[in-house]
Amino acid sequence: MKNNVVTRIPPSPTGHLHIGTARTALFNYLYARHHGGQFIVRSEDTDRARSKDEFEKEIREGLEWLGITNDGYTRQSENLERHKEVLQKLVKEDKAYISKEPKKDSPEETVEVVRLRNEGRSITFMDEIRGNVTFDTTELGDFVIARAIDDPLYHLAVVVDDFDAGVTHVIRGEDHISNTPRQILIQEAIGAPRPFYAHLPLILAPDRSKLSKRHGAVGVYEYRDAGYMPEAIVNFLALLGWSPKSDREDFSLEELVEAFDLSHVHKHGAIFDTDKFKSVNQRWMRKLSSEEFIARGNLSAPNAELLMAAVPLLQERAQTFGEAREMLEGELSFLFGEPVLDTAVLTQKEGEGGATARYLTEIIAMLHEFPKEVTAESVKEKVMLYADKEGRGAVLWPLRYALTGKERSPDPFTVISLLSPSTAASRLEAALAILKE
Repeated sequence: MKNNVVTRIPPSPTGHLHIGTARTALFNYLYARHHGGQFIVRSEDTDRARSKDEFEKEIREGLEWLGITNDGYTRQSENLERHKEVLQKLVKEDKAYISKEPKKDSPEETVEVVRLRNEGRSITFMDEIRGNVTFDTTELGDFVIARAIDDPLYHLAVVVDDFDAGVTHVIRGEDHISNTPRQILIQEAIGAPRPFYAHLPLILAPDRSKLSKRHGAVGVYEYRDAGYMPEAIVNFLALLGWSPKSDREDFSLEELVEAFDLSHVHKHGAIFDTDKFKSVNQRWMRKLSSEEFIARGNLSAPNAELLMAAVPLLQERAQTFGEAREMLEGELSFLFGEPVLDTAVLTQKEGEGGATARYLTEIIAMLHEFPKEVTAESVKEKVMLYADKEGRGAVLWPLRYALTGKERSPDPFTVISLLSPSTAASRLEAALAILKE
């Protein structure tokens, strides 16, 4: 048990809450909770031109929607006076100095930046995932830590903020590993203890290229709006770069807290597999009761009873609530309105002799013999005997189309069980009337 663990996530409110940021937040949260510690969120809002309140709101609410709650929320901009105080102290102690230099975009003008004195030496730090990592800081030179004595840059601000917050573990993406030697030098200069580091593998596209929007790197809210469950997103993200000690695949957030440790985080990139993501989401959707499924999916239909009856079919076929809504409006819309039939489509598989009317008449007679409530299996058992005798395609095609008015729909046995035998018989009789015309 590691006591007094404090982790943090410092998202920049210059864009949406993306899947990579969410995973980093999740790993920090899981580690802190596993060790009974604290997890804090700090908005890195010092980019005044690009930081927006709506992005900050989305990040905060998005993490909470995922269940990633924090033990404190701060903004880096609120700590500016503290950053200036540290800068002035560093300059006073000659650990940093003010340097007059040509302005980058206007060389005829000069600016006064603050540079940290760097003696140039090798730094080795222990990475919880990669082991010992060594950098030669000589090539960094006396690097800039502030654009002016009252305008600190990221490296100084993040070190001071982590120090003041008591952060013990910095868990972040491996793309930040090159920032570590600069930050260690600043820690030493201000007398801050060195936190433990853990650099997470990057999330990669299936071809192992950098993940982009076309591969699925979209905002968390886009997944929410598409009908992904927060439980599924958390479950999927946890397995992007981390493996449990067992072959188990489904974890609730509470179960992840219990199981998580950094020793099972991978060293290499994690592949973002959209198909697997959908499969995980579907498994979580299937855990819901029919009532929960309708409520969580925000599903609605003209007939509540038929909607409830359709849930098992939706759980079988839809991988997101978005797909479930599309099914209700598309291939399952026959449940909530009479089909509009095309005679040519209805008879397209009957061959010579015009037997479609006879087939439908025989099935109507069967339907009248069924009880009010039936299963798809009981309907199939009886209808298939007739279909095998007359020809499956010739019988089942007009049956399916007459019931649904669609060329793509569930099998006719499932349709009859959903509609009821009496409703199904009425639709077949309407199809017969069209044939007679």
